[in-house]
This record gives sequence, C-alpha cells and structure tokens, in this order.
Amino acid sequence: MGLERSAPSHGDWSFAQWWAKAICKVKKEYKRGVNSVIILTAWILWKHRNGCVFDGTPPFKEAMRQFRDEYKLWCMAGAQKLQDLQLHGVGILG
Repeated sequence: MGLERSAPSHGDWSFAQWWAKAICKVKKEYKRGVNSVIILTAWILWKHRNGCVFDGTPPFKEAMRQFRDEYKLWCMAGAQKLQDLQLHGVGILG
C-alpha cells in the first residue's frame, strides 16, 4: 500500500500537511481506504485524549479496542475501500 513511506517526520508542520503528503505516497487504489484509516485513527486518538483529560487516563489498550470496534462498524456500514485494506489480515485488528 505504501504506508511504510508515510510515517510523520519532524519536518511536518501540521496534521493536515502530513496527511496531504502521506496520501500522495499511497498507491491510487488504496487512497480512499487509507483516508478512512487516517480519519478513524484521528477520531479514536481524539476520544482517547478526551478520556485522559476528563476521565483520568484510560489504558491505551482501550483505544485499540475502540479502533477495532469502530473499524468493524464502518465496514458493516459500507466503507468498502476500508474493507479492501484488509487490516484484520495483517494483525492490526487482532
């Protein structure tokens, strides 16, 4: 997919800048799915951050569980390009 070349670096000034740069490095057939993964990951990290600030510090394992659950829900809701990435097949979703 090209994700290994897309990790954030010190030269990235913002999340939006990194995202725009990263998506250019991904093969065309994976772009919509990778965009979905980035959005989903940002959503889960935001929720985890809010949990840390307002509810104490929930374990990061909880954020991973939430990601797994949300991924499954998005796929059930019809996120076909996200399904096409087959993240469960590479051990990301356990």
